[in-house]
Amino acid sequence: MNLFLVQGFPPKGVKSPDCRALSRLAESFSEEAHVTSYMIARRFSKSLLHDEIASRSWRAFERGEYDSAILQAMKAVEIEVRSASGLEDRDGVKLISSAFAPQKDNKPDCGPLTDKEVNTAEQSGRLQLFAGTYSSYRNPTAHRDFSIDSPEEAIEILMIASHLLRIVDVRKTAIAQEHSVQSVSAEGSEDV
Repeated sequence: MNLFLVQGFPPKGVKSPDCRALSRLAESFSEEAHVTSYMIARRFSKSLLHDEIASRSWRAFERGEYDSAILQAMKAVEIEVRSASGLEDRDGVKLISSAFAPQKDNKPDCGPLTDKEVNTAEQSGRLQLFAGTYSSYRNPTAHRDFSIDSPEEAIEILMIASHLLRIVDVRKTAIAQEHSVQSVSAEGSEDV
């Protein structure tokens, strides 16, 4: 039996040591669907989430506040994109569009988080993935009543946000390596 649904002691007035009281959470379930949602959510492992998403969203997810968990996850995406790109003066889709702006006409100018090793179609796809996800899930939760009642849907959206942050992590690592190579190259040219 799930320990969050029963208490470790019998209900008041019951003398049987084998009987257990329902927790306040269990008593709040008014329909079988609430129990089902709870059980689905309990099977999802926090370890599957990016650390930043887990730290910002997990508590709300556990409480069944899926819209709040998603809002916090999308805020984490925005904050990490801003930090990694250095574009502190932008927000929302404008930030994402600038951070992942694809190269044009094979010129080196592009967004700071753009992967220059892939073709422009893939660069555009990455931009659209970030912008579309952000617009679809952050804006509704922040600007109007938005309700997600399904733990499955919340899990899927949290996993998408985690994937986006893993992409940002990869880009941060690549950028750090590029800067390291440039520093070594600059030092080498000074020695000549």
